[in-house]
Amino acid sequence: MAVSLSFLSTRPSWLPLYHQPSSTAATKYFRVGICCHKIEAIVPQEDGIRRRDVLRIVGSTVGMELIACSGSFVQMADAADLIQRRQRSEFLSSIKDTLYKSIKGNPELTPSILTLALNDAVTYDKATKTGGANGSIRFSSEISRPENKGLSAALKLIEEAKDEIDSFSKGGPISFADLIQYAAESALKSTFLASAIRKCGGNEEKGALLYTAYGSNGQWGLFDRQFGRTDANDPDPDGRIPQWDKASVQEMKDKFSAIGFGPRQLAVMSAFLGPDQIAVESLLATDPDVFPWVQKYQRSRETVSETDYEVDLITTLTKLSCLGQQINYEAYTYPVPKVDFSKLKL
Repeated sequence: MAVSLSFLSTRPSWLPLYHQPSSTAATKYFRVGICCHKIEAIVPQEDGIRRRDVLRIVGSTVGMELIACSGSFVQMADAADLIQRRQRSEFLSSIKDTLYKSIKGNPELTPSILTLALNDAVTYDKATKTGGANGSIRFSSEISRPENKGLSAALKLIEEAKDEIDSFSKGGPISFADLIQYAAESALKSTFLASAIRKCGGNEEKGALLYTAYGSNGQWGLFDRQFGRTDANDPDPDGRIPQWDKASVQEMKDKFSAIGFGPRQLAVMSAFLGPDQIAVESLLATDPDVFPWVQKYQRSRETVSETDYEVDLITTLTKLSCLGQQINYEAYTYPVPKVDFSKLKL
């Protein structure tokens, strides 16, 4: 299969893929309320202490105990949260390392991996809230549809990567929904690195330094936090995706509009619409709405940093990869100690 891509390389070099730490978790607080009913009758005790005074003393004592213990509660809650965030971070790093090796050995599958991620997500239907980036493309009845022709090899690569990832996962198997989108992320990162190396005359060391200095690695932070997608149990409905290599620009615009995207996003996703990115952009440039954006991104790719193109591409992919999903932010973590209120001593 011939591959002609304006920024994707069939001989990418690779950098370790680093996970950006997520923001500091919110501190969890625990509130215990004590309600004392008003006592109208004041009955003196033998030692002269009234019942109201007794209640006040007991209330103060309980309050002081809770204050003394609250610090340990917060610390335990914070520790549990930090452990789970670390688990997710380490698991995600392992996923990226596995994908890095798999894609490095099969760079010709990069365009198919990108289209696979796109086609899994754009089945989303806003009216019925069905479809989306849910891994349904793994089903034989869906991957065999005309719009998914040529994507089976990319899916097989992801299936093999999943077997390896699941073998070391302590928090349960990774979903296809997550893995397909993270494969697209890994493929994109490799292409930007390859572009930097080309700009340095093929010197891999200088290219790596260039991408580290001017690349948009930090922009991937939000994408990395969208980790915990759920797999569909059935194929998505047929007829929701055009055959990109046969579709007119208007058909592409209509499909992107249906999922909340416009000409800008269509232009920046040109590499996802088939193996020949140059041909796709030439077609998109015939439309007056899309042409300015095609031109903008072509110019951006000629710069050292490619900032406009890369940032918009990462932003669009992040939105695409969450279509139809309620992210489970505790996915792939295993149990950690929790606060046991039954052991609270007052």
